[in-house]
Amino acid sequence: MLKLHYKEFGDGEPLVLVHGLFGSLENLGGIAKILAKQFTVYSLDMRNHGRSPHSDRMDHQLMTSDLVYFLQDKGINKARFLGHSMGGKVVMQLALSYPQYVKKLIVADIAPVKYSARHNDVFAGLLAINPKTIKSRIEADKILQQYISEMPVRSFLLKNLVKNTESGFAWRMNLTALHSQYHNIIDGQTFDQPYQGEVLFVKGGNSDYLQPSHRSEILAMFPNAQVREIPNTGHWLHAEKPELFCRVVERFLGSKVDY
Repeated sequence: MLKLHYKEFGDGEPLVLVHGLFGSLENLGGIAKILAKQFTVYSLDMRNHGRSPHSDRMDHQLMTSDLVYFLQDKGINKARFLGHSMGGKVVMQLALSYPQYVKKLIVADIAPVKYSARHNDVFAGLLAINPKTIKSRIEADKILQQYISEMPVRSFLLKNLVKNTESGFAWRMNLTALHSQYHNIIDGQTFDQPYQGEVLFVKGGNSDYLQPSHRSEILAMFPNAQVREIPNTGHWLHAEKPELFCRVVERFLGSKVDY
């Protein structure tokens, strides 16, 4: 178990936010500030991401163990959880493996299924960058353009590139481990018993991550699940329509968020 870096916002019952692959707690910063009006929000950097420790090993059970260690360290007996993408897989695994910690669960644009590899170009582009020799983020972006055409995606990924005081730049994330452990990150969830608590799956209307074909697997693991769709949003629905996303979240969690 690793001790995760986190930020704490607001006051109220605990709500834990877990980001997606290549991200950090900063990616959920906008919704953390909104939801902190009603909850004590804990936004985490997962292992090999952000300012949290690095490890060669990474799978859903290990990341779940990191979450349990965080809860025990903070003295949190039960909390609400919101996870996006990879973070959604982690909080689902937490609910399936340690249901006693979970009051309510929100899963943003991901299903508890094994996904096919869809980040090959991302890894190829990131691995083509030698952070020790590049002179600027512009130079890194030019390399990444050869693999990824969408500027917002490149900007998101290059947030992981930080200035190294010794020479050039460095990756804040553990790119080597993310690449070697990718097959574990995209794997499906494992369970002995379904989680009987309330679960909300929030789908980006234009995203293909959460499909009608996933319904049977979702209900097998989460029989009290419901699905809401936010129209005209992609996989990063919380960043594209943060206020609408937070309204959906607060209705489900049962607390009113003032804007």
